[in-house]
Amino acid sequence: MGVSAEFQAHLGSGITNVCRCWAVVRSDGVSYGFTDHDRSLAFEGVDFKADSGLAAKALQQTSGLAVDNSEALGAISDAAITEEDISAGRFDGAEVRAWLVNWADLDQRVLQFRGTIGELRRSGGAFQAELRGLTEALNQPQGRVYQKPCTAVLGDKDCRFAFDVPGYVAEMAVEDVEEARIFRFAEISGFDARWFEYGRFVVLSGEAVGLVGAIKNDLQTEDGRVIELWEGFRAKIATGDLVRIEAGCDKRSNTCRLKFDNFLNYRGFPDIPGEDWLMSYPTSGGVNNGGSLS
Repeated sequence: MGVSAEFQAHLGSGITNVCRCWAVVRSDGVSYGFTDHDRSLAFEGVDFKADSGLAAKALQQTSGLAVDNSEALGAISDAAITEEDISAGRFDGAEVRAWLVNWADLDQRVLQFRGTIGELRRSGGAFQAELRGLTEALNQPQGRVYQKPCTAVLGDKDCRFAFDVPGYVAEMAVEDVEEARIFRFAEISGFDARWFEYGRFVVLSGEAVGLVGAIKNDLQTEDGRVIELWEGFRAKIATGDLVRIEAGCDKRSNTCRLKFDNFLNYRGFPDIPGEDWLMSYPTSGGVNNGGSLS
């Protein structure tokens, strides 16, 4: 949406009624609206609150492929952004849109920025969020990697595995938890030991609802089943909270073929030569049929 002729004329008049508005949408779908105007505004289905204490530094924009960036500053409050949500990582990678708006005529506005939240810091009852533009995605590696292990993520558009197949998901209540990272269950029936290693641990209820952890170990002990995460949740999780445990994939071709029956979608190259072959050299004697050199 470009600058309309009416808004351009208003900006050129020398006396303007402009403010800034921000819309933030977290990865779990929860949305927020903020404005630096002295009263709340609403457009495009978003309510922009004036009592959030949010402000922004000057927006840096370029015409090339450099990353547009800015920073948002604000106060932590129970009514808007809480310290608990920041600590839990709920705002990591959240989508951000920023407009310049004529508060006297909301139809006169222009979208100045669209991107995501990068580094987010908090101290003294306030937060400071780095905003990264859409061109930030160009800094990420593109294309496929020529390697033996699979490059897909289990269940994504490349893998195409559907977790609605019975035998790959367990939903149950938390029985015993340590450091929000180690979970002990009396029994997880119907699943082999280590079945969930490298899988996902999704919280379905409680204060940590919506958070996802990566499973490091899945051990069968004399006292029951132990699920250990690589990193503990940054929100409180308690006995009785409902969780979803998903089977894991170690990226090997045999696992894809035997455990998930999904080898047609395997995104690795299991038959490429190893390092020993790359370091081999021709010899004038012996059998030269491509077999082992040992």
